[in-house]
Amino acid sequence: MEFLKSYFKELISILYDMSPWLLLGFLIAGILHIFFPDGKIRKILGKSNSRSVVNASLLGVPLPLCSCGVIPTGVSFYRSGASKGSAISFLISTPQTGVDSILVTYSMLGLPLAVLRPLVAFFTGLLGGFASNYLEKNNSQEDAMSTGTKETNHHKGNVLWKVLHYSFGTFLMDIAKWIVIGLLVAAFIAVFVPDDFFATYIKSDLLGMLIILAASIPVYVCATSSIPIAAVLMLKGISPGAALVFLMAGPATNAATITVIGKVMGRKTLAIYLASIISGALIFGLLIDYLLPRELFLNALHGTYTGHEHGLLPFWLKMSSGMLLTALIIFGYLRKIVNRLKSTENDLSNIIKPLEMNEVKLVVKGMNCSHCKMTIEKSINSVEGIENSSANYETGEVIVHGENIDLNKIRDAVESVGYIFEGTKN
Repeated sequence: MEFLKSYFKELISILYDMSPWLLLGFLIAGILHIFFPDGKIRKILGKSNSRSVVNASLLGVPLPLCSCGVIPTGVSFYRSGASKGSAISFLISTPQTGVDSILVTYSMLGLPLAVLRPLVAFFTGLLGGFASNYLEKNNSQEDAMSTGTKETNHHKGNVLWKVLHYSFGTFLMDIAKWIVIGLLVAAFIAVFVPDDFFATYIKSDLLGMLIILAASIPVYVCATSSIPIAAVLMLKGISPGAALVFLMAGPATNAATITVIGKVMGRKTLAIYLASIISGALIFGLLIDYLLPRELFLNALHGTYTGHEHGLLPFWLKMSSGMLLTALIIFGYLRKIVNRLKSTENDLSNIIKPLEMNEVKLVVKGMNCSHCKMTIEKSINSVEGIENSSANYETGEVIVHGENIDLNKIRDAVESVGYIFEGTKN
């Protein structure tokens, strides 16, 4: 019983520390989404040159896209004519950080890591981009496919409502599960792992980095949910460099991302992608541990974690922000349940549709959020003869209606935006 009390106390404390900065980050993310859509990003990326690699990394650092959301965006740039270098640069730099995670990094880990994290994301993006362009310089992009994505006008209608709906609806629910998991794991480590665990059992900073790296690569953790875990791990004794390795490798790599990049962009590009992240994480981690005083990070960590540094944020603001964030997540999940029930009712009421047009149920691998759902539906709907499609990222199922459905064309449409077509569902 005492353990449970300590656990929930730690959980609430971490939630309160994160929430104000997380809500502010979500708001900025909504503004970026509305006023800086994919079409504008594609124009800035350009073609196969060094400037496009730099632009891709610069754009990727502030954009609040999670690992699953960045894959279709990066692949879309590549299919639209951007070099593999700029696509890889974007794919590496974007999931490691974003405006929301930068703010939360500052609130929980302090200013040094909040500054270093986007800088490292930028430089590793450049590393992967330049390496990819150099090794792939003989390959042309003449066969690049256009996804048919058009730049839509995000400014029509109530702009404020669009910003708030994306910030605290779509984007929040895309990563809500991972935020909750991150909080639960961080509180568990804080309560159940002894304070001297890493100092006692893992005395080598490099060994600690390698262990963290091995655990981070196959497992998905978004840029924001990785922060409370990193904070607690540092309090338990891992080095700042090892914490940076976790903050880099965790969000940028996972089994689904590795599969999609290898499938769409080739094994050589996948090797460059992984090598850039792994080498960048280890190099920058070692530089931090051996060139910068550990006290610089630990003092900032203790100051932010105990709330002393951010005395400008009163407790009532932290508490109300935590309650608001919790309410938004609960409301989002309730809305999902209601929408699912409505969808089931619509399917039952439209049972005669197969008489009017063909219906095919497909299985698509790699969908993890609403961004994935919209990307899949938009790409499939652009195929000739398709009337409409409905994707469910929770089940991986896509229902397609149309006349003369060509599965080969649908496969091309799905794979052109970075997902894996696994065939029809019986």
